[in-house]
Amino acid sequence: MISLQHLTKTYDASASGDHALRDVSLDIPDGDVFGVIGISGAGKSTLVRCINLLERPTSGRIVVDGSDVTELEGAELRRYRRRVAMIFQDFGLLAQKTALENVCFPFKASTGRVTADNRRRALELLDQVGLADKASSWPAQLSGGQQQRVAIARALAMDPKIMLFDEPTSALDPEMITEVLDVIKDLATSGMTMLVVTHEMGFARSVADRVVFMDSGQIVESGAPAEFFSAPTTDRARDFLSKVLSH
Repeated sequence: MISLQHLTKTYDASASGDHALRDVSLDIPDGDVFGVIGISGAGKSTLVRCINLLERPTSGRIVVDGSDVTELEGAELRRYRRRVAMIFQDFGLLAQKTALENVCFPFKASTGRVTADNRRRALELLDQVGLADKASSWPAQLSGGQQQRVAIARALAMDPKIMLFDEPTSALDPEMITEVLDVIKDLATSGMTMLVVTHEMGFARSVADRVVFMDSGQIVESGAPAEFFSAPTTDRARDFLSKVLSH
C-alpha cells in the first residue's frame, strides 16, 4: 500500500545540511499496522508528514497504492489527502463548531454542503468512537481524549484507505490515553492500513504488525514486535529499550 524509496529530507541545501530523514526505504502492506518508535528528534514525525505531503522530501519517492504521489499538487493533492488521513498531536478541531459539525466538515469541504446522509454518517462515526452523546458539545467542553476521538471520527468521514497518527496521545493526560488507544486498536482490527508514531511501547507491542525503530533520521531496525522487544539486533535499539522499558 505504501512504498517509501530512499527518502531524504534536509533543511538546508549544503551537503552537510541538517538531515531529518536519511535514505529511508520502507514498504507497508495493505491492512498492516506499523508502529514507529524512537527518541524525540529521530525523524518519526517528518516521516509521516512526508507521506501526507505536508513536508516534501528533498529526494526519493513516495508510492501509494501503485502510484507515485511525490509531486502531487492542487486538486490531485487534495484528493490524495482524503485517501491518506492524518491525526495530529493537538487534535486540530474547529473551536466554533460542535463535535458533529467538526465531523461533518470534510463533507462540506468536499462538496460545499452537508446532507442529511452526511449528518447520519457523522453520528455513526461519533458512535463508533464512543461519543454519540457529545454530538452537540463544543471542543472546549470536551476532554483531550474526547477531542482526539472526534478528530479520528472526522478523519474517518473521508473514508480513507490509510491513516497516519503522529503521536496521537502525547498531549493527553495519562488517564485519557487508553480511550484513544482503544479506538486505534479497533481500527487496526478492521483492516485499516496505519502508520502510528508512538511513545506507548505497550501499544506498539500489542497492536502493531511491525515495529520501526528510528534514530538520527534513519530506520535503524524493524521487525515483528515480539522479536524486536525480546531480542533487538542492534546496539542502538537495545540501548533505547533498556531505558524506556526500565520505567
